[in-house]
Amino acid sequence: MATIPSNIQTGYRTRSNSFPSRSHPLTSEVDEHLSRLASSESTSTSSSLNHKLGRLQDLHDCIEKLLQLPFTQQSLSQEQQRARVDELLNGSLKLLDVCSMAKDALLQVKECALELQSVLRRKRGATKGFANEVRKYLTSKKAAKKAILKALKNLKHKENKQSAVINETGSIVSLLREVQAVTLNVLQSLLIFTFAPEKESHMSRWSLVSKLLHTKRVSGEGEEQMNEMEIAEASLLSLATSKSDMMQIEKVQNELKLSESCIQDFEEGVEGLFRRMIKVRVSILNTLNH
Repeated sequence: MATIPSNIQTGYRTRSNSFPSRSHPLTSEVDEHLSRLASSESTSTSSSLNHKLGRLQDLHDCIEKLLQLPFTQQSLSQEQQRARVDELLNGSLKLLDVCSMAKDALLQVKECALELQSVLRRKRGATKGFANEVRKYLTSKKAAKKAILKALKNLKHKENKQSAVINETGSIVSLLREVQAVTLNVLQSLLIFTFAPEKESHMSRWSLVSKLLHTKRVSGEGEEQMNEMEIAEASLLSLATSKSDMMQIEKVQNELKLSESCIQDFEEGVEGLFRRMIKVRVSILNTLNH
């Protein structure tokens, strides 16, 4: 089964020292955000991802302000930069597509989680037929994952194709490409966290259940922790394939609520990022049209 690549190499390029705004406070702020995002912890947790989304929103706010400055607009409107700016705009459109797809996928999974909670409440402890509902949930995740995989692969192909061009730029265009690179990295980390694609390539769903039942979630060396999505999914599978008591059903309901809350936070963060990305794109287009 194909999996979402866990290490798309977008990379951060070094900008030319000739960039006229090196000393500008906004440029310094952008550099700080980029540096912190690049050096942030590689292990993804729901809290760390929400923090990255928040910082990413702040980064795009800074970029939008930077695009209002005269020297930035002059740089973007230069005729010799037009081809590179067009490629930048094309890249931003692809990123918006991924962002929109992420919003739709998160909403889809959240609605499935809500439906499962509703089913458990209605059944009042009876789990007969519950396996069908779990199957719908897993099928929904699989469909979303397939669409996301395709979008990320297309974007990865585009990144490789443009790498030579990017290395030639030493201006605001280069800075904006860095922002696109770190945006892609954060979105990819979020999608990998939500859909856990790496584990599906070498771990069956039943071994995921076994992992939940027979390991302790501690942070010791060599101990791999499960995230909220994996815990809820493993518990659902266990509940759908074995006899259960009210305590186990209540436990699954709580885990579904935690998973739903996690997805809700991601959804809000991605929505905020999406709005800011549109503002940046509109600012660039306005500069070119004036």
